[in-house]
Amino acid sequence: MREADIMDTNKQSGSCCSCSPGLQEQSCDCHSTESCREEIRTTDSTITFANRLDHFLARWSWKREAHRVEPGLYRLGNPTPESPVFASANYTLSFDALRSALAGIDAWILVLDTKGINVWCAAGKGTFGSAELVKRIKAAGLDTVVTHRKIIVPQLGAPGISWPEVLRKSGFMVEYGPVRARDLPEYLKTHTATPAMRRVEFPLTDRLVLTPVEFVHAALPTAIAAAVLWFLAGPVAALAIIAAVLAGTILFPALLPFIPTHDFSSKGMILGLIVATPFVYVFGTTAGVPVWAAVFGAAAALLIIPAITAYLALNFTGSTTFTSRTGVKKEIFRYVPLMAVMLVAGSLFALALGIGKMVGAI
Repeated sequence: MREADIMDTNKQSGSCCSCSPGLQEQSCDCHSTESCREEIRTTDSTITFANRLDHFLARWSWKREAHRVEPGLYRLGNPTPESPVFASANYTLSFDALRSALAGIDAWILVLDTKGINVWCAAGKGTFGSAELVKRIKAAGLDTVVTHRKIIVPQLGAPGISWPEVLRKSGFMVEYGPVRARDLPEYLKTHTATPAMRRVEFPLTDRLVLTPVEFVHAALPTAIAAAVLWFLAGPVAALAIIAAVLAGTILFPALLPFIPTHDFSSKGMILGLIVATPFVYVFGTTAGVPVWAAVFGAAAALLIIPAITAYLALNFTGSTTFTSRTGVKKEIFRYVPLMAVMLVAGSLFALALGIGKMVGAI
């Protein structure tokens, strides 16, 4: 449901104001928790065409900051004070996945302000965190809305949520739900997650659905580089750059589990070397050019293509649950300097070729 669809809401009875500046028709006692809680918005479980269009645009990184809902408390169906409370990010795909999975279930959804970022990434950044959860619990006056003191948090949000801190500061116990929202109806029967519900999976379909946003970020610089290389070195050089980027943004996510080594950077380096092989052969066996030019061309391809693919592979760590923040930092310090050296060295070989061509040596 789009933000515009869910803004048509009613305040809970007994709520006379928001305790913020503005026109008020009646006096407000802002010392009362119930009278000062934020308004409760209403949502449903229907995914509309507008929602699906929003999801598609989000996948393609169109207006990245626009795919969010208002933080706060939402009623789904006709919840009672005994109904369960779920925490969600305010990224539209996260919110929509949760509400659609709860079809036919009356519940409360507490949306945290994660700046339009999904649960897992926001947990790593700290925006889906204990402080924000406590803040939203208090702002919603959740203790006056429900009679129980339990809030269900998605398992992938666990890195950002400390249950002892939330319990101490809000009085609410955190219950870590399953990884996938679609398992919630079954989970709610016993409030116990099976091993399958706890298992984090990253199948081919989940990996491929992330490739458009990765490609879009690299599309413009790739187009510019390919155009320049076409003009300076011909179509094969332009194709080499395009192949390196496509390998890093599309082929790498597809082949991720099958490429040996653990680090994403080394995986990307291996894939880059494979992609570079035909270009190394073409440049190294070009007829009618001096031997040094053939060697320089092969060397440029052998250095530049793996460096680009490895860098894009490293960038994909932010889209997966395979890595940790400490692991990514180690990769950055270990491999980025090597990538930079390879890129600079390859560029020097390419520059030498360009100069040789300009002076008529090739």
